[in-house]
Amino acid sequence: MTDDADLRHLRRCVELAAEAVDAGDEPFGSVLVAGDGTVLAEDRNRETSLADQTRHPEFALARWAAANMTAEQRRAATVYTSGEHCPMCAAAHGWVGLGRIVYVVSSEQLGSWLAELGVSASPVRPFPVSEIVPGLPVEGPVPELAGDVHDLHVRFRRARAEG
Repeated sequence: MTDDADLRHLRRCVELAAEAVDAGDEPFGSVLVAGDGTVLAEDRNRETSLADQTRHPEFALARWAAANMTAEQRRAATVYTSGEHCPMCAAAHGWVGLGRIVYVVSSEQLGSWLAELGVSASPVRPFPVSEIVPGLPVEGPVPELAGDVHDLHVRFRRARAEG
C-alpha cells in the first residue's frame, strides 16, 4: 500500500516525466530510493534526445545501482516510476536485484491511452513486471497521479504531431 513518502517520490517522478516532455522525450521519470528513504538517483526518459530507444530511466537506475550499491542495498531499495517498467527495464531491475517497484500508471493503462491517441503499438509486447520478475514486490497503479501522467502523454503526442 502506498503511503505519503511513496506519493512524494511518485510526484517527483511526474516532475521528471514533465522535464522529459520539455526536452522532447516521452514522459517517463524514475527515482531510486534507499531502504532508509534516502533518494540515491533519479532520471528521466532520454530516448529521443539521445537517439537511443534503450535510454529509459528505469534501465539507467538499474545500471547506476549495479555500479554503486551492494547487493543488500539493492534488495532494500525501491524504484518509483511514472509508468510500469517495460520488459527491458523489468529484466534489468531483476538482474541487478533491486527491490520494490512503485508505479503511477500500468502498462495496460498506457497502452489504452496510446491507442486512443492513435499511436501505433510498441515493437515490444508489454507484460506486467510481475511476469518478468516473479515474486518482486510491485505496487501500482496509483490513481491519485494517473491524470497527471495521462496529461503528459497527451501533451507529448500533440507536440510531436505539431513539430
